[in-house]
Amino acid sequence: MRILLTLTALALSTTLAQAQAADPMSDAEREAFRSEVRAYLLEHPEVLMEAIGVLETRQQEAEVMRDEHLAQANAEALTNDGFSHVGGNPDGDITIVEFVDYKCGYCRRAHPEVAELIESDGNIRIITKEFPILGEQSVLASRFAIATKLTAGDEAYKQVSDGLMTMRADVTEASLTDLAKGFDLDADAILAAMERDEVQDIIAANRALGQRMQITGTPTFVFDDQMVRGYVPLAQMRQIVEAERNDG
Repeated sequence: MRILLTLTALALSTTLAQAQAADPMSDAEREAFRSEVRAYLLEHPEVLMEAIGVLETRQQEAEVMRDEHLAQANAEALTNDGFSHVGGNPDGDITIVEFVDYKCGYCRRAHPEVAELIESDGNIRIITKEFPILGEQSVLASRFAIATKLTAGDEAYKQVSDGLMTMRADVTEASLTDLAKGFDLDADAILAAMERDEVQDIIAANRALGQRMQITGTPTFVFDDQMVRGYVPLAQMRQIVEAERNDG
């Protein structure tokens, strides 16, 4: 209703201003004109709905173009920052970058579907961006994952990252220790590495990238240069990948 009122007011004011510019109206003529416009819109409300549809379409198109520009402008930081974990097919013809927070319910929901997409397709490169934005436990989990990569390598990082995404317990030093031990990793070494400046620098760099790209929530995906904000089901992700391939 608020959108309808806004559009009505805008239509009235614009039309009235144009009419006044062409031929100044008296107060009585102006009031009569307003009444005629109001009566027409009440009799034909579909005009307003059509206007709203056009407005929404234009806004969506503008947002898509903006996000595409942001992805292109930040391509190097997205795909070649020198640290972020690269999974799937390193030589894949499609690259997906995912910004994740381990305490994000929608990230958890998307996790198995992203894994299924990567496994079933076989020609996708997936890059994970640690993007903790949901509080202290999120930050602690990301620091642990990054420290795992620094001390034990990519395979260990993937194990820990997957484990963090499915872990239901609170993220504490004790629960992280148990997680590491479950993968026969040196928990003490990882916990110690969490204090390294490099760990915080990586998180800071990802946050700066997210700020430049106007990312405020997780998961956020970048399919080559198409940004998708929020959870999308597997079927839709497959459609996006197919469209990107056809456009490429």
